[in-house]
Amino acid sequence: MDAQFPSNSPGGGDTMKINTKESIIVRPSQDIPQQRLWVSNMDLLHPRYYLPTVYLYKPNGSSDFFEAEVLKEALRKVLVPFYPVAGRLARDENGRIEINCNGEGVLLVVADTDSTTEELGEFMPSMKLRQLIPTVDTSLQDISRNPLLLLQVTSFKCGGVCLGVGWHHTLADGTGALHFINSWATLARGLSITVPPLLDRTILRGRVLLRLWPRLMVKDCADPEQFSLFSLVVIKAALSSFNSLISAAVTCSSTASNIGSETKYTTFEILTAHIWRSVSKARNFQNNDQKTKLRIPVDGRSRLNPPLQSSYFGNVIFIASPVALSCDLLSESFRCTVERIHREIKRMDDEYLRSALDYLEEVGDVSSIPRGSITCACPNLGIGSWMRLPIYKVDFGWGAPLLKF
Repeated sequence: MDAQFPSNSPGGGDTMKINTKESIIVRPSQDIPQQRLWVSNMDLLHPRYYLPTVYLYKPNGSSDFFEAEVLKEALRKVLVPFYPVAGRLARDENGRIEINCNGEGVLLVVADTDSTTEELGEFMPSMKLRQLIPTVDTSLQDISRNPLLLLQVTSFKCGGVCLGVGWHHTLADGTGALHFINSWATLARGLSITVPPLLDRTILRGRVLLRLWPRLMVKDCADPEQFSLFSLVVIKAALSSFNSLISAAVTCSSTASNIGSETKYTTFEILTAHIWRSVSKARNFQNNDQKTKLRIPVDGRSRLNPPLQSSYFGNVIFIASPVALSCDLLSESFRCTVERIHREIKRMDDEYLRSALDYLEEVGDVSSIPRGSITCACPNLGIGSWMRLPIYKVDFGWGAPLLKF
């Protein structure tokens, strides 16, 4: 039976009035293996925080649009194959973090509001969006207290619905999270899951003998405390800006062909090069020799040999880190910057990634490694892409999301 869970809604500022109708813990519909799940160093390398996402659905005229009972029943079912999601963080006898697969469940909040989806504006970061995701007290010393998945279904006055998700990063990366959410949606549509999750994380254990240590632990280019703290910035780009980048891409490809190179640059590499150069110019470093590191998350599933199955449920995100002097970025050709990024991503092959796993195994306590948002603070920069994630396939039976943030 589902247990009650107290609500914890943020207040103040530019907010909406959210009415919590129900706040429950949803548990698996069947018995699950009661075990402790070993997590890899790639899981531990991420700070212990909830990754927030919000999906916006427009009404489709159905009388049972986003019916809570349909979502609950599907959630109970999906927690059977994805049973670690219903667990809690714990520590083994050595103090190392693991997942206790105890089936204690996930938080589901059902709410409504007199606001309309239009009041969310252009779906940019705001306190209103933050209200659409449940919160828990993350300051607790007891890491076993909080659920690893926080869900909130909010119905708006206009008939639209938002699904807010707080996904604990220790569980899995974006690929794993979308695998779970899409599987939940599949069950809600009355279908069966065709691709179960691969839960064995020992595949990513490091080897005993080290072969090559990558530039994984290069000292940061500067002490972030010397610079102002970063903030999330949403950039509005006109179509003409993208047309310029397309022209630049054609130029890059033509130049590569003229010099006998078969290199093909991706849209992401070209856009990232443009952002890196533009940010470096805007920062206007007084020291022209200021080093700047670009941190690019790279999914290692297809880069390992043999490749990991796409259904691997865990974190397989490695970081490509091209480094340059700010003066070089501003003086070199656009193609040179694109090539810097392309070269660093390309080197993320099996040998490189395995050596990174070996390094982490040798380090032991990865909590001593700088991680999280501070590693992307000025003069550095972090840029990731969700373009290949199946975000807009999250269809619970009432259509795909209109927007996702």
